[in-house]
Amino acid sequence: MEGLLGETMSAYKRVIALLSIYLCSLLLVAVPASAQISGAAVSMTCAPGQIQVEVKPGATLTGYTTCTVTNPTTYVEKVNIQVTSDGLATAAPGDLYVGAGQEVDFQVVVRANPYMQMQSRQLTVSADVQELNNLPPPNPASSSVNALINIMQFSIVQVEAVEPFVQLMPKTDKNFQFKVYNFGNQIDRMKIGVTQNTRDSLEEAGFTVNLPQTVVTIEPNTAPETARIMVRTPKNQGWSDAYHVLEFYAESEFACQNSGCNTESQMITVYVRGVYLPGFEVVPSLSMIALAGAAIGRRHLNNDEDDLEWRDGAPGL
Repeated sequence: MEGLLGETMSAYKRVIALLSIYLCSLLLVAVPASAQISGAAVSMTCAPGQIQVEVKPGATLTGYTTCTVTNPTTYVEKVNIQVTSDGLATAAPGDLYVGAGQEVDFQVVVRANPYMQMQSRQLTVSADVQELNNLPPPNPASSSVNALINIMQFSIVQVEAVEPFVQLMPKTDKNFQFKVYNFGNQIDRMKIGVTQNTRDSLEEAGFTVNLPQTVVTIEPNTAPETARIMVRTPKNQGWSDAYHVLEFYAESEFACQNSGCNTESQMITVYVRGVYLPGFEVVPSLSMIALAGAAIGRRHLNNDEDDLEWRDGAPGL
């Protein structure tokens, strides 16, 4: 009797166990997939992945990317945002509340320093779940995105004449020197030369103009490169002096290929003397001769008047 009762109880337990397994399987099929997430979870994306920042004079010095935080759970999540930007200043929200199955957008703004050298730096944005329905999450959940911050190149050209004013004789060779500076934020190639208008005017007046070099490569914010222009003054200047203008220019190759040509120029004055008599200038010499003749003529006139007065005072002589 006891053995039969024991077998009956064992069979009953097996039926109960099988029934429990069957009911649990039904519950798993009936519950939505989203409700199966019992812990914290978060995902994040950011676009664009490369932030372009202009640092030229007058630029805003800022760039940004837009990030999207997604909460796939059935709970309200409090998400903490952290940003690292390799030494650059940033602005972003500290905390976000993201509803169940929802997403929230926010911007990360990056600010660079004025006139920074052209370079790339890394930006990292992290999202960490701090609360789940106002309670500490049962599990850690985070997501992070990396982006690049590109400091853009700009050009600033400056030109300086070593001798702004030069006095020369006819048929004289002269090397004019100009200093070309690169105050941009990256190495730059500079096209150098004499403006076409002044070159045409000089050659029409009899000058010879030659440039031994038409392009120079200059590191940023370093010592200037010296450009030379070889000039020969006219062979025949004439009797009078003459003033001429030579305009030198330097032009950024980078600017011409990207944002529009950036050209700086510098004018110098070339004073060419006329032909003079040996040791004397023509006009001053003629003036001195005229003055001397006038003085001699006046002296003779005074002597004649003195003789006439003396004779009038001594009649009979």
